[in-house]
Amino acid sequence: MTTQTFKTYPNAPGDWSPELAQQHAKSENLELTDDHWEEIATLQEYYAKHERVNLRELSDALDERFHDRGGKKYLFSLFPGGPIAQGCRLAGLEMPRGALDQGFGSVV
Repeated sequence: MTTQTFKTYPNAPGDWSPELAQQHAKSENLELTDDHWEEIATLQEYYAKHERVNLRELSDALDERFHDRGGKKYLFSLFPGGPIAQGCRLAGLEMPRGALDQGFGSVV
């Protein structure tokens, strides 16, 4: 298990916990690193700030946040099931409509 840079998740859904995310990740054969936790926190923050989730805007925000590490390409290496689709599942968030489109963050 790795250390978590993000110890608190102020924007997390009420029924979510880091332990629950760990369980889901394990069932998806993922070991969560600090960068996974950073994306989870970023997704939760985005959802908290936006009444309506715009898939393209969310994708661009994630790409910008992780740009120095390779952007979307890097995020796909972290979340092989898609940085948005798989990331939202682990963050306890509802996937935005269209998130299962291969071009927007999931592998079909």
